[in-house]
Formats: sequence, structure tokens, C-alpha cells
Amino acid sequence: MARKNREEDDDITHIPGEPLPNPVWFKPTMVAFFLLGLAWVLVFYVSGSQFPIPDIGAWNLAIGGGLAFVGLLMATRWR
Repeated sequence: MARKNREEDDDITHIPGEPLPNPVWFKPTMVAFFLLGLAWVLVFYVSGSQFPIPDIGAWNLAIGGGLAFVGLLMATRWR
């Protein structure tokens, strides 16, 4: 019984019509958006509205929610 070459084992075949897998950077970026949004909102509440950007007030919640929302959108595209 002959062994297959290592190169033959590592070939990933793409079936036409099926979506390609996500790139390697996709999952860490998605998780980073989730965590950054969560951290932004937590810092806003814990600091008593003085951080991360004090001059915009409650818009800090929109920024934190927007970052988390980008993570959610990426999660829907994750394969």
C-alpha cells in the first residue's frame, strides 16, 4: 500500500457554488470587536460618564454598541 504525499493530503478542494471558508484573521477580529464594544460601554458606566470620551456624553454608548454590532454582523458571516 503506497502512502500519499503530504501535499496530496493537504489539498483543500473547493466545490463550485459553495462559499469559501473565512480567512484566518476573521474570527480574532470578530471577537475583538465584541470585546472592544463591551469594554467601551463598561468603562463608560464604571467611570461615571467621564471616560472614554467625556465631551460626547451618552454617545459613548452608541460607539460601544456600534463596535459590538460590527462584531455581530461579522458573526453572521462566519463559516
